[in-house]
Amino acid sequence: MKKLLPDQVSTQVKQILAAQLVQPVALLFFGRQEDCPLCGETRQLLQEVAELSDKLSLREYDLDADPETAQKYRVNKAPGIVLAGRDGDSLVDYGIKFAGVPSGYEFSSLINDLVLVSGRDSKLQAATRQALHDITTPVLLQVFTTPT
Repeated sequence: MKKLLPDQVSTQVKQILAAQLVQPVALLFFGRQEDCPLCGETRQLLQEVAELSDKLSLREYDLDADPETAQKYRVNKAPGIVLAGRDGDSLVDYGIKFAGVPSGYEFSSLINDLVLVSGRDSKLQAATRQALHDITTPVLLQVFTTPT
């Protein structure tokens, strides 16, 4: 099977991950057996990324066969990706998710988010943390990106 990441990109990402990953991160892939034309490409991309660092691991789930896990991580689209902190066998969901293939501009977001989850710190200023802490009603925040 042809690699999705060119060797030059793999080398650069491997160097970034070696220098910046602190704690282990699990990439949770959610796919479907049917009606998911991008699932194969997404799975392969995540496999290639996970192979670039021993601090990364890939876990695969099927939305239809494992609806409890999908619900636990609030994933309802395939392909879906959750980046979770890994502490032994335990996973911590920091709410960072992707829907679709994180390629193109989204690939750099994937790598940056892996580093953030690995550091276990959002890098938010104290005032921002307090403002978020003071929110008392549920908020759904979604960020959509698309190259133009």
